[in-house]
Amino acid sequence: MNNAVNDGAGAGTGAGPGAGARPDTGSASGPEAEPGPGPDPGSSAGSGRSGATRSAQGVRPGLGVWSATGFRASDATAGQADGGPDATAARADGGPGTGAALPAAGVWSGSWVAERLGVELVGDEGLGELLGLALRRNPKRAHLLVSHVLGKHVPQSPAVVYGHGFALGLRVRELLGRDEAGRSVVLGYAETATGLGHAVADGLGPAPCLHSTRRPVEGVARAGGFEEAHSHATSHLLLPEDPALLAGDGPLVLVDDEFSTGNTVLNTIRDLHDRYPRDRYVIVALVDMRSPADHGRLADFAREIGARVDLVAAASGTVRLPEGVLEKGQALVARHEAARGAEAPAGPGAGAPAPARRVELEWPAGLPDGGRHGFTAGHRERLERALPAMAGRIADALPGTARRVLVLGFEELMYAPLRLGVALEELTEAEVRYSTTTRSPVLAVDDPGYAIRTRLTFPAHDGPADGPGERYAYNVAGGGFDAVVAVVDSVADTPELHAPDGLLARLAAHARTVLLAVVPSYVPERPSTERSSMLAEPLRGPDFSSYAADEVGWLLQDLSDTRLEAPTEEREEAIQSGGAHYAESLPVEYQPSDAYQELFHSALGASAARIAQAVGAVTELVLAERSPRPVLVSLARAGTPVGVLMRRWARHRHGLDLPHYAVSIVRGRGIDANALRWLAAHHDPADVVFVDGWTGKGAITRELAEAVREFEASDGITGFDPEIAVLADPGSCVRTYGTREDFLIPSACLNSTVSGLISRTVLRADLVGEHDYHGAKFYRELAGSDVSADFLDVVADRFGEVDDAVDTQLKELLSADRSPTWEGWAAVERISEEYEIHDVNLVKPGVGETTRVLLRRVPWKILARAGAGADLDHVRLLAEQRGVPVEEVAELPYTCVGLIHPKYTRGATGADGRAVSL
Repeated sequence: MNNAVNDGAGAGTGAGPGAGARPDTGSASGPEAEPGPGPDPGSSAGSGRSGATRSAQGVRPGLGVWSATGFRASDATAGQADGGPDATAARADGGPGTGAALPAAGVWSGSWVAERLGVELVGDEGLGELLGLALRRNPKRAHLLVSHVLGKHVPQSPAVVYGHGFALGLRVRELLGRDEAGRSVVLGYAETATGLGHAVADGLGPAPCLHSTRRPVEGVARAGGFEEAHSHATSHLLLPEDPALLAGDGPLVLVDDEFSTGNTVLNTIRDLHDRYPRDRYVIVALVDMRSPADHGRLADFAREIGARVDLVAAASGTVRLPEGVLEKGQALVARHEAARGAEAPAGPGAGAPAPARRVELEWPAGLPDGGRHGFTAGHRERLERALPAMAGRIADALPGTARRVLVLGFEELMYAPLRLGVALEELTEAEVRYSTTTRSPVLAVDDPGYAIRTRLTFPAHDGPADGPGERYAYNVAGGGFDAVVAVVDSVADTPELHAPDGLLARLAAHARTVLLAVVPSYVPERPSTERSSMLAEPLRGPDFSSYAADEVGWLLQDLSDTRLEAPTEEREEAIQSGGAHYAESLPVEYQPSDAYQELFHSALGASAARIAQAVGAVTELVLAERSPRPVLVSLARAGTPVGVLMRRWARHRHGLDLPHYAVSIVRGRGIDANALRWLAAHHDPADVVFVDGWTGKGAITRELAEAVREFEASDGITGFDPEIAVLADPGSCVRTYGTREDFLIPSACLNSTVSGLISRTVLRADLVGEHDYHGAKFYRELAGSDVSADFLDVVADRFGEVDDAVDTQLKELLSADRSPTWEGWAAVERISEEYEIHDVNLVKPGVGETTRVLLRRVPWKILARAGAGADLDHVRLLAEQRGVPVEEVAELPYTCVGLIHPKYTRGATGADGRAVSL
């Protein structure tokens, strides 16, 4: 792969439809001033229907500093702004606008914050045209860069907003070339860059566009998710209708309104690259605001993933933050909001607001409302054809006296209202502006030097997944709007929207006319949705298993009332003759003798700290490399006690309450596909981490990888990572493990009585139907012998004493080459031939697998590493009880290996079922 980075800014050589950049905040009134419109700075690109008239060239005649006193040019700041020699080259590209343009009062809309906190923007002269400053209630970053051309916080000409995104798309097209542009996919970030992403896609191709979302959609599988570090609402979901949208190998274009630390975008690329690697990524932003320290990260990151990463921005610079700015900003916000309410009063002469009037858009049936689930070139063509008529219906509903109209979008719903606004500009003589509501809380200060002049507050009205809360519309009150057209999707057309304190009532207090246009919320039809809705919820204790209800949910069906047990000898004969599969019946549960029970408790006491350390190490690896919020999915049943312990470690060390489920996987039959469907419908598959107790030769590891591939092909649901996390990996089959030593894990000593009283899983056609999970039994009658809780508690009690050891081991694991060598598989093949077994399935390596052979199968002999100590005490005891010889072997990669009788028939054993010599 070509790992390169093109790290530059500028808006390219072509102008899209609209390129003006100046802010349109009016003189907006707030708590400190009488409400009403003031001087409108308008747009140097023209207003109303005129759209854009400027070329996208030459936004940066020089570099300098934007501060409380406005802009001052300084050649000395060039290196600070762009962090290196790339800055000079980048300036030649030009961008939207012809230089810095200030509001009519001659005041930069960041000067209020700059004066009080000492914040400065260092970089292109055009930064002040594109950005202002505000303060917000946010514990991570007090200042907010407020874009004048994004269409979020500041009402702006729709043509100007759309034109900036379109022009960036043209630049990306020029960068990639026609062929690569035709293979690209655009990903925009919620909530601020959903419309910008669409506009870039339009200029680029048009290319298919997807945007992240914070709105889960039931039945739609998640193709990914990520965190936004500095945001007040961090969780993003990727919900494409077609999973192949992200699985191609063409360039991925990631669009955000600003590129500052780069953490969000780089985390996204890293996550997607792990699952869908490609050769090229392009990052697009209105402004590149990285600090000098962050500039080298992009090139380092490109080398790390082995791909090319380009950066395209309309302008570049950085923010100078004096020491203590976060605390000062938070104090300033608290002081202003305590001194007076931030809600803008109603306009002059406002009486009882008139109810909002609906405008029927006649949105095309089946056309997505945006890119939440993907928006293709075909969708775009349908929208283009329908826009004139839909905008015409809005124009017809506006009063003839309306001279200033706001089209107000709704949070993530930015593209549809934006395009309606652009079309409306072309149909009416009224001055049209566009902005959207948001969930971001920002301080409002009625001052020309502050970017957020007024704030309307209202309750959320779309039933958000994170619960009710406040939402905001900025710079609407006092903006002099005669009419506001609120555009929402049908999910958001709720009683809360129409309530006395809802958005429509708030708008009606500031505009004589409020129109409501509702776009149907698009929900993809997925075959898996219906199927997953027919699946039962997980079984939980105490009704199923002796584990507490919150420890694990079993994605199994309860077969407790079905007789499934057969004598070990009969099962072995049927399995080896091909007459039955091992998962079609259950062995009779082994009832341990008093001596064996004593051996179990002794082994548990001796190994508890060792197990605790391995649990901590593998859990920390999962959190560091797989997901910060993993969904643990243990392979029933040996993996289930380990999954419970990992869950307890995450709570002990990090205060995390991780979901944990148990599913069935059967050698030769694969994993339970219905369980995967349920998981995909309720969690992001990318967060799922499969857990098992240990590896033997790696058969289940391979089985799981093949099963996930088949599931992706059959259901189209992607994102599950088949890499198993295990406590011990003596076979060197996985990368995520607590140790590679082959030692006694006491939970392997017993069957159901150390696994929540649950049997092995069962898969039989007459018991498991199309919409059923694999089955298992709950042996309630064995409660008197149950040591499941004892095992968990004894190990968990040692967590505190191994904290330091886990930290040391984690550092070693993270820096080590943990690539699987599959040396265990090679050893098994060698043993199979050496002992003339000729079937690797009859060779069970490792302490855990050998124990299973002695408890469930008809053993032939046990191979023990010479000098193996207490780890094999229980194996020797079981072998003695069953009359199985233990053969010491000098060179053995495992502590022991169990050999199943290779030519078993009932006549090959005595009446007691003991092994015989061949």
